[in-house]
Amino acid sequence: MLAIVGNPFFGKLSDRTASRRGMRRPWMIIGLVGGSLGVLTVALAPTIPVVLVGWCTAQLFFNALLAALVAVLPDQVPAVQRGLVSGALGICVPIASVSDTFVVQLFTGHQLTMFLAPCAIGGLLVLPFAVTLKDRRLDKASRPAWTLREFAGTFYVNPRKNRDFAWAFVSRFLLILAYAFLVTFQAYYLLQKIGSAESEVPHQIFLSTLVQSVMVVAASLTGGRLSDRVGRRKIFVLSAAVVYGVALFVVASATTFNGFLVGMAIGGLGFGMYVAVDLALVADVLPNTGNAKDLGVFNIASALPFSIAPAIAPVILAIGGSYGVLYAVASVCAILGAVAILPVKRVR
Repeated sequence: MLAIVGNPFFGKLSDRTASRRGMRRPWMIIGLVGGSLGVLTVALAPTIPVVLVGWCTAQLFFNALLAALVAVLPDQVPAVQRGLVSGALGICVPIASVSDTFVVQLFTGHQLTMFLAPCAIGGLLVLPFAVTLKDRRLDKASRPAWTLREFAGTFYVNPRKNRDFAWAFVSRFLLILAYAFLVTFQAYYLLQKIGSAESEVPHQIFLSTLVQSVMVVAASLTGGRLSDRVGRRKIFVLSAAVVYGVALFVVASATTFNGFLVGMAIGGLGFGMYVAVDLALVADVLPNTGNAKDLGVFNIASALPFSIAPAIAPVILAIGGSYGVLYAVASVCAILGAVAILPVKRVR
């Protein structure tokens, strides 16, 4: 929930920042420091309530960092290179996931180091970028008045006035909803449908995550570059969502772990290409070019499904009776995500 609220809120603040240091740089630093302090609070917390406070602090400030970082894409990158850059951004999550797993295992038994090492690595990567960034600057006279109506608009983009943005939002929401079904219930699927032993599940999830991550990295870099070369976005986004839908059908019909791995590999191809090119497409249809607030609103389409999927999955399981049915529904969501990109007109 904090990701849903924090990203557009800090994006709005970033859009209004008239600092001599620029619009985005201050929030990168504030987000990194505040998020790291939140993680430190979690690491040292003596009670569950303190853990909750630390976790909420980390979520809030790291979303401030994320809002400022993502805004650099439309701020600084020409339209003809956005596929390549968004493809590079697309590989960050899988690489970070695998790297964090390694770091945590490396420092097992040293709780403080285990929590803070990823923050230190992130800081070593973010700080040089923030310091060297030729940041946008906003003249104080151009800063809009801070009114109640202006604040309310932080979390909203009019879909009737911005139809392309709205359809891109719907497409991303449906695709990520399909992904949320997969990752949230993966362990239960392996136990009940594949029949894996409980002791095998952690290792199987690691293998499937590794396979998917490798394919995501390859597809993100390739898809983004090809999208720039041919000057088209929609066909790549549409095809990627269809491929991901097919992958979920493979997962839904699998009867062995190897079959599940095949589905995850295909899913990595589709998901990697989608997240790479879709971000470039969104940057091209922003209601206000370079507007971090609008990118924050769009991020809701990535965060909200992880709250919705656990709520509606039990209903699907009660009606369908199996995790195969659940993943078939997820596949349909991904296909509908492909269809939703068709009405976008401003981008080819």
